[in-house]
Amino acid sequence: MKIQIYKPHPWHGIPIGEKCPEIVTAYIEMVPNDSVKYEIDKVTGYRMVDRPQKFSNIVPALYGFIPQTYCGEQVREFAEMKAGKPVLKGDGDPLDICVLTERNITSGDIILEAIPIGGFRMIDKGEADDKIIAVFRKDEIYGSIKDVSDCPATLLNRLKHYFLTYKNIPGGDNNAVEITHTYGREEAHQVILRSVRDYSTLSAGHH
Repeated sequence: MKIQIYKPHPWHGIPIGEKCPEIVTAYIEMVPNDSVKYEIDKVTGYRMVDRPQKFSNIVPALYGFIPQTYCGEQVREFAEMKAGKPVLKGDGDPLDICVLTERNITSGDIILEAIPIGGFRMIDKGEADDKIIAVFRKDEIYGSIKDVSDCPATLLNRLKHYFLTYKNIPGGDNNAVEITHTYGREEAHQVILRSVRDYSTLSAGHH
């Protein structure tokens, strides 16, 4: 066994998993009791404080991203094709993921195995910003859900509300974000595979 001396970068150094897209590794940045929005600092790989959650807007699931993915041209093209409207580009970040679990996981900066069951096609100021919805692989309650269509509607609405409002400013123009579709497992797999290809293109450009 090769011993890792340095902490791997959560985006670039953690494998996505051999069973991708059926099972993926998720790096969790935020958990539901976080009153601050954390994000990975792309340079160092450490979590940084992005901003306090402005209002009582807490993320209703574990939230993070899938390592070694990137929302670039392939993701943009798919979003545009499915939404039937122009999408300017991918948002230039790793692919976001929400993981449903009944376990009370109290801190982020962890990895876990997640089973994608669907997603939201989110377009933020003309950029593709898909949110994959997954279940924690070992979860006693959610682990048996195979597709987003089997999810309680109240839970999906709560997630949708979070993403549509978490950047809102009172009195501001809050219409920049839209969710055009909620899609199922097969489409989520397509988005993940496209984001993996976008990541390969990105990393090829950096060598």
